[in-house]
Amino acid sequence: MLSLTTLVVALILSGGSKTGPRIGEVRMALEPFDQREVQLLSGPCKTAMDTNLKYLLELDVDRLLYNFRVNAGLPAPGTPLGGWEAPDVEVRGHFTGHYLSACSLLYRATGDPRLKQRVDTMVAELAKCQKALGGEYLSAFPTSFFDRLESGRQIPWAPYYTIHKIMAGLFDAYSLCGNKQALEVLKGMAAYFKKRTDRLAIADMDRVLNTEFGGMSEVLHNLYSVTKDPAHLELAHRFDQAAFLGPLALDHDDLSRIHANTQIPKICGAARRYEVTGDPRYRETVTYFWDRVVNHRTYATGGCTNGEAWGDPDRLADSLSATNQECCTTYNMLKVTRYLLRWTGAVKYGDFYGRAFFNGILGTQEPGTGMLMYYVPLASGFRRPFGTPYNSFWCCYGTGIESFAKLNDSIYFHSGNALYV
Repeated sequence: MLSLTTLVVALILSGGSKTGPRIGEVRMALEPFDQREVQLLSGPCKTAMDTNLKYLLELDVDRLLYNFRVNAGLPAPGTPLGGWEAPDVEVRGHFTGHYLSACSLLYRATGDPRLKQRVDTMVAELAKCQKALGGEYLSAFPTSFFDRLESGRQIPWAPYYTIHKIMAGLFDAYSLCGNKQALEVLKGMAAYFKKRTDRLAIADMDRVLNTEFGGMSEVLHNLYSVTKDPAHLELAHRFDQAAFLGPLALDHDDLSRIHANTQIPKICGAARRYEVTGDPRYRETVTYFWDRVVNHRTYATGGCTNGEAWGDPDRLADSLSATNQECCTTYNMLKVTRYLLRWTGAVKYGDFYGRAFFNGILGTQEPGTGMLMYYVPLASGFRRPFGTPYNSFWCCYGTGIESFAKLNDSIYFHSGNALYV
């Protein structure tokens, strides 16, 4: 039996009827310039982007594809990577998705043909893996991970989180590099997960969504924006978690002591749903969330977590530690902020974007090597720890290489003939 709270949340997010909410055209107050239209000149950002390029080109494509080929039963030359990409780690494959996104973003920014070649090669090889796995499913781990997730027994780390990274990488390869094969591979993955989730009862899907699933809603709404296939919109909405979004839609703050970076991508999905459908409730939810995080849980630096979680509102002084400001949370809060800035043009969003970028992104890359940080310690007496080239690949390595691939993004916006900086 559904609880009253569950019913209220479901009604809020469904519109209370089978016909759904009224939708309207979404008009943007500001539009960003394409990365191809903004060139970085000599300075810290250009140096950091060049350092990131050097690191991306140092990584071996065969090593990035190793676990995908093994899972597909194909020959796998080379040796596997370490860290979170090791063959026995349950989120293996996530960094490969981030890598596709980073190469696509940096190609868009620089036009460097070496990046385009890598994207095209990797997409073609991933397509071979997908074909060997039956033509739809694609991952660096077997489908049994999803059997375990759905059964609620021996739950794996975060399989949909990893799938999101792969899907997002493919979408970026298509949208930024013009790789049409990437779109076909992505559509195949969507077809597999549509059939997989179709068979789940609401309660079973709710249980699945209790395990971190990254930005599945956002990437699937992105896919729908291209294909206009109702199945893609339906699948995207399946990852709009009512248990999290519903209270926010009621202006209820229940964010304390929960894992921040599990939640922020859900808000990115809500933002994209607003843009795709015009449903104003999702815009209101995103706006309320941003206020509760930025104005009540954010340090002067723009970071917002301690030990990867949010604390109680307006209580920050006793939460300075070696594990503040997880870099992934800053990356994703910047994405949320960029949505709001485009919708409204409000100065407060631009101000926060600059503060979080300079304090929480630009200084998280080791000069010269391109190695990246997981946390930004805010307590005194702690050094800034960086990872290694081939044995780290944390979540923040993935978002990090993306961040430093788009340093020329979100500098300039325009509205009509007006320029905004």
